[in-house]
Amino acid sequence: VQLQASGGGLVQPGGSLRLSCAASGNRFAMNAMGWYRQAPGKQRELVSVISGGGRVKSADAVKGRFSISKEFDKSMVYLQMNSLRPEDTAVYYCNADHSYNLEVPGQFWGQGTQVTVSS
Repeated sequence: VQLQASGGGLVQPGGSLRLSCAASGNRFAMNAMGWYRQAPGKQRELVSVISGGGRVKSADAVKGRFSISKEFDKSMVYLQMNSLRPEDTAVYYCNADHSYNLEVPGQFWGQGTQVTVSS
């Protein structure tokens, strides 16, 4: 299974970015997909994940600013990031699993895409 993330980049504070992630090579459907991030010197942390049934789990730091959506029939997940802040700067990793469990990271990871919020 491969997860290919795209959409990262440099944006000014208050700006927006949309991340996309596509899963390929999966024989069975992905039932949970989402995003984690890791800032320099910090541990990887949850951003937002979504299950096949539409259940969402998000970090408090991004609620009201980030929105996750899915097209699981296409093995795709998206993260719309609005009102970006410098503290959102991190490498964002796509994550996926065949289970519906959102409480732990899935077994599959993408290569990461850099998001930098700076003026």
